[in-house]
Amino acid sequence: MTIHHIGFLTPGNYDEADPHAGLEAALRLFEFGERRGFDSAWVRQRHLERAVSSAPTFLAAATQRTRRIELGAAVIQMGYENPFRLAEDLATVDVLSRGRLQVGLSAGAPPHGALLGGRFQDAPPATVDFTHKRVARLRANLEDVLLGDEDTVVESAGGRVRPRVQPYAPGLVGRLWYGGGSLRSAEWAGRNGFHLLLGNVLTGETTDDFLEAQTGLVERYRASEVPGARRGRIALGRVIVPLDGADAATRRRYRAFAASRVERTLSPQGERRTLFAGDLVGSADEILERLHRDPVLPLVSELRVELPYNFDSEAYEQILDDLAVRIAPELGWRVRAELPHQEAALA
Repeated sequence: MTIHHIGFLTPGNYDEADPHAGLEAALRLFEFGERRGFDSAWVRQRHLERAVSSAPTFLAAATQRTRRIELGAAVIQMGYENPFRLAEDLATVDVLSRGRLQVGLSAGAPPHGALLGGRFQDAPPATVDFTHKRVARLRANLEDVLLGDEDTVVESAGGRVRPRVQPYAPGLVGRLWYGGGSLRSAEWAGRNGFHLLLGNVLTGETTDDFLEAQTGLVERYRASEVPGARRGRIALGRVIVPLDGADAATRRRYRAFAASRVERTLSPQGERRTLFAGDLVGSADEILERLHRDPVLPLVSELRVELPYNFDSEAYEQILDDLAVRIAPELGWRVRAELPHQEAALA
C-alpha cells in the first residue's frame, strides 16, 4: 500500500459574530498545509450554516495565498447552482490558480429548498431537473466550445467576439469529481469520466458494514469506467486526529469528540440506512495500525484527511503536523516540490 497524494478537508467554521476571523483562519490553514507539503487542501461548501457558503469565492482568495497546493471544493451541491454561472466562477478561480482547482460535485434537490422557498425558487421544484443531468450541464459549460453557429457573435465595448463561456480554463473539465455515497452515484461517476470522492458517510445498500460497502463503491466505479478512457482518480476521506503533538487538555477534547460519535457507527441510521465510518483518534502508531487494516485504502492512492468541526487553528495545525511527520511517511507518501500536472503551468 502506497499513498502518493495526501490532502486535507477543512470545514471553515466561524463564530457568527466574527465570520472574518474564521474564514481568515481557514485561508491561513491552506498556507500552513502548503508549507507542510500537503498535495491538496479542500473546503466544504455548506448552506445556512456558519461555514463556507461559496467555495469558489473562498478558493479565489486561496489562489492568492498559495502557489503549489491543489485547491478543492467538496462538495458543491448542484441543486443550489446555475450550471452556467457556476462554470464562469469555477473557470475564473482555475485561471487565477494556474490550473490547481479540483471541483467536487453532487446532484439532487437542494436540502434546504423548501425552507428557502421564494428566496431561492424561481419555478415549482417539481419542474426543475435536479438529476445528474444538471452536473453534466456544468461540465458542458466548461468545455472548449463556441456557442451558436459560425455567424453568431457578441457585440460589446470590448469588440466583436464569437461567444463562449469565459474565461476558458484548459484542463478543468478533467478535474471534476463526484461525491460517491451510493452504488448508483459511483457507477455514474465512472461511466461519465468523473473522479470519485469517497467520504465517511454512505448508504448501506447491500451490507451493514461501512468498509465492505465502501469497497463495493470502488469496485462499481472501476467496473463502470469506459475502456480505453483516462483512469479516474479516487480520493478516500477519513477523519484522522493524532494525539502525539497535543497537550493533555487537547487530548481529552479529542477523545471526547471521538466518544460522542461512536454510537452513529454501530448500525444503519434512518430510512436511507446511512452508514458512518469510525473516526481514527489515537497515537500515530494506533492510527497507522487501523489504516493498514482498512480494506479500502489499498484500492486508492489518495487520502483526504477530514478535519473535525469547531476545533481551533492550533489544533488543526497540530493534527496536520503530526500527519505530515508521523503518519504520512509510513504510508509511502513523500513531499513533492510540484505536482506533476503543475510543472509546466508554473514554469
